[in-house]
Formats: sequence, structure tokens, C-alpha cells
Amino acid sequence: MTLSPGQLVALKNLARKKAGEAVDWINIADARGLTDLGLAERNGGGWVITTDGLAALANQNASE
Repeated sequence: MTLSPGQLVALKNLARKKAGEAVDWINIADARGLTDLGLAERNGGGWVITTDGLAALANQNASE
């Protein structure tokens, strides 16, 4: 799966957010794209990375 540069930044920020780190804002269009791919979801606390999102990020990091 190929992510746009913006989606990749958003996915990395969501992973950092999940780890408890402070993150910059998340671009809504990129987050919605990640949601369409099943890599993120929106809940009462904002955008969150899914298990599939974490796996996709791990795969992306492994291929770099």
C-alpha cells in the first residue's frame, strides 16, 4: 500500500500520539484518507491509529 506523504506524516503522528507523545495537528483530509484505508479511526478523543495502521507503519519503516 502506498500512502501519500501527508498520510504518512499523519500516520506517524497518530502512532506518536498513541505512545503518549505530544503531536502537531493532524490534517483532516489525510486522517480521513487513513480512515478509508482502515489505518485510523475517529472517536471522542479525536483521530486514533488502528492496529492495521500500526502494522502499515511498521511495514513502511521496514521498507525504508
